[in-house]
Amino acid sequence: QTIEETEWLLKLAAQHSFLYGAVGWAPIAEESFPALLERLSQEPKLVGLRHVVQAEPAGFLDAPAFNRGIQRLRTCGLIYDILIFQHQLEEAIRFVDRHPNQQFVVDHAAKPRIAAREIEPWADNLRELAKRPNVVCKVSGLVTEGDWKSWSTETLAPYLDVCLEAFGADRLMAGSDWPVCLLAADYKRWWSFLREYFATLSDSEQQSLFAETCCRTYKIPRLSTQGKAI
Repeated sequence: QTIEETEWLLKLAAQHSFLYGAVGWAPIAEESFPALLERLSQEPKLVGLRHVVQAEPAGFLDAPAFNRGIQRLRTCGLIYDILIFQHQLEEAIRFVDRHPNQQFVVDHAAKPRIAAREIEPWADNLRELAKRPNVVCKVSGLVTEGDWKSWSTETLAPYLDVCLEAFGADRLMAGSDWPVCLLAADYKRWWSFLREYFATLSDSEQQSLFAETCCRTYKIPRLSTQGKAI
């Protein structure tokens, strides 16, 4: 979580045409943020910001300074990615309700306790969050919340079912969580799993989940389900 890392990501995106955008980090709660945001917002491939809230104490998303910073994002057209653990969902709901005109992405489906086979209260809280139309959900990072060595369709299915029920295909986006996913599965295996799991969806639903939701949300070029710009 450094400005240097954000600038490095933006430099990579500028150098490689296949990188359509980057979600970076900035000190949203600090006094220096407005001036920094003015500079960062000039970067054409900066699509959003994220803070690792999962590592913060309870109440972080309630802090006035952080919320003042979030209010500035909408004027720049930037998304805010919510990275939390499942026990922080109620706090995230309060947070989102303060910013009804800001677009949010909840990363990794708010990290349910898959390894412990616990689905509540995560499921109820995720459904409640999904009632906010300005939130979409990233289906990623689930293998590392399960048993790294023995995760399977059987163990992940109940959680994916809740995501699909709560958000619908048009508000879900597939993601890899690479390179963190390598702790439990390589990129190809995870992507193949998602393809197989969502194979029963219609073509248009799969197009939304694997391409359109991401492109619409982050305002990047439309992609085919093969990841090619169209």
